[in-house]
Amino acid sequence: MNKKLLCAALLSGLVVAQTATAQDYDDRWYITGSTGFNIQDGDRGTRNAPMAGIGFGKFLNQNWSLDAELNYQNPRFDDASVIRNNRTVGFRPQGLNWSQYGISFDLRRHFMAEGRNWNPYALVGLGYQRAEEEFDAFPNPTSPGQREDGNLAAKVGGGLQGDIGRVGIRTELAYRFDADDGSVNASSEDWFGDVLASVGVVIPLGPEAVEAPTPDAPPPPPAPNCADSDGDGDGVNDCNDRCPNSQAGEAIGPDGCKVQISIDLKGVNFDFDKAKLRPDAIAILNEAVEILKRYPELRVEVAGHTDLCGNDGYNQSLSQRRSQVVYDYLTSNGIDAGRLAGPNGYGESRPLVSTAQTVPECRSETNRRTELNVQ
Repeated sequence: MNKKLLCAALLSGLVVAQTATAQDYDDRWYITGSTGFNIQDGDRGTRNAPMAGIGFGKFLNQNWSLDAELNYQNPRFDDASVIRNNRTVGFRPQGLNWSQYGISFDLRRHFMAEGRNWNPYALVGLGYQRAEEEFDAFPNPTSPGQREDGNLAAKVGGGLQGDIGRVGIRTELAYRFDADDGSVNASSEDWFGDVLASVGVVIPLGPEAVEAPTPDAPPPPPAPNCADSDGDGDGVNDCNDRCPNSQAGEAIGPDGCKVQISIDLKGVNFDFDKAKLRPDAIAILNEAVEILKRYPELRVEVAGHTDLCGNDGYNQSLSQRRSQVVYDYLTSNGIDAGRLAGPNGYGESRPLVSTAQTVPECRSETNRRTELNVQ
């Protein structure tokens, strides 16, 4: 046989271009048993014979498996002369023994497809084969002669594997390259090629893995009832809260949003162009002092205002003096200055009553006022 042909056949067995669909696989060790037919290389001078094998293996992943297998075959000789160097050195009748056995390590590439029970595979193998060969070495009286020799062997092929219940079935066709270069009958050959056709069983060892049941997912938590929750703690439930990020200490309206609250000290008004408290304002300020003492967390701005008479600069100064008078009265009556913002004068910029800029219409007492704006 040509050595170039051997190399080409080995390479063709190693080149696999098909991709397989990923799926789960059985990773248990298994044992194999096979029987079949060995079609002998014609140069051996032997007849085709039955063969048998036994081995064990394992799937490495969902696509690849590795097996170690022992094989045995015992073909019969054809009647033939034993010729060496163009000279007859013996005779090999059918009654003489010829047997062969060995071990092979076979790597299989399985082409799996989801939902398909029977899947093809390709294989390459490397192993060791031993031959025991008898021949009739006349005129030597010690005949028959015997040759025993071992050598490397390689294998390429393919097959089909499927399951029938717990046991798997393999059908396989392979070509084995036997590097036997000392055969009695064919001393000029470097190697022989045998065709192996077999069918076998694959028996997994141990119990089949059982997939753990997926625990039931816990029921989702009930959706929070917005009417019973107040995320920002402003006293307005989340259903009605249009401003869900209120800050602590802010004055909050019924919609949950900050509101500006002004405590108008009605009656704490001033005479025209004056910043001195009138006697009737003292009682009103005393009520404001009591409110502030009753709610110690309350913080207010002291703001002063004027009517619309006079120029802006003068009115600004006058409103500042008026707010200062109220500020001083509050602090002198026990209100901590840390709770008071200001005093701030706003002049005529925030009138409550709009009047013409003429005398006497501009002189509205309503606008000459002081307010406490809750912060």
